[in-house]
Amino acid sequence: MVSMNNILTGKSSDRAQRELHLALAGLNRLRLTPCLPEEDGAAGLDLPRLLAEEAGFLRSLREQVAPIAAQAPREPAAFLAWFEELEQTGPGQHDSLFPWLAHDASREAMCWFLEQEAAGEAGFEDLTALVQVRMPTRPKLELARNYWDEMGHGREAGMHGPMLAHLVHALGLRSQSETTVWQSLALANTMSGLACRRHLAFHAVGALGVIELTAPGRAAMVAAGLKRLGVQPDDRHYFDLHAVLDVRHSATWNAEVISPLIAEDSRRAPAIAEGALMRLECGAACFRRYRDHLGLK
Repeated sequence: MVSMNNILTGKSSDRAQRELHLALAGLNRLRLTPCLPEEDGAAGLDLPRLLAEEAGFLRSLREQVAPIAAQAPREPAAFLAWFEELEQTGPGQHDSLFPWLAHDASREAMCWFLEQEAAGEAGFEDLTALVQVRMPTRPKLELARNYWDEMGHGREAGMHGPMLAHLVHALGLRSQSETTVWQSLALANTMSGLACRRHLAFHAVGALGVIELTAPGRAAMVAAGLKRLGVQPDDRHYFDLHAVLDVRHSATWNAEVISPLIAEDSRRAPAIAEGALMRLECGAACFRRYRDHLGLK
């Protein structure tokens, strides 16, 4: 698949992009973090401006991917064949960064990579919870099953989010927005923006679904690199788990979420395709920036 003229590669200055995505990261912390009324930080922010900037960014990213998304079929089986091909030909797929992490990266380089990834993690379980609101029954049930897996089937030790936090703690990482490249922040801001805006709910379905589709191969290589560097199994369990579990998640997501949504209304196909491509373009931008920082071609 030919990559689009990318909004994420410098239509505005690097400094402007960083300022934008730091501001949007603050917006997402504000609107997604529970608090008491007296702790609401909205009074100190220009919310109309931030929401308008978020809308502008998402609109530009949609416009970037729209020409290719429009080519996606609108019949469920044909759409799924197109969608699943993204694992091979989509933006950022099989990037040379990941074999390098598996076989050659130093511990210092691996830790920097993980700090960036942890800071850009929007929380799959929370995004799924947001997206499932008022969805049709069959997709809603699969979103619930996926959420329950993410939540460790009710066991704290099995929750996926804390597994990543455990790795961050075990390696002594410092994952902060201020030390994170803006491309990673842009990825998290994209996922949160899609999930929080109901007119982009089907875009969010595509974005989350393409994570399940494409993550296992990358997770396996990161896990291999962590094992090579002597990281203990309990500490690297997050990546070991996602190298396997997301294969099943992808199959059921495609069959039980995407297919019935399109069968019910074929107009949803381009939206789901746009969301998938938006997520992949954000990932590809991260991989390019990571390689640049790490001195890889």
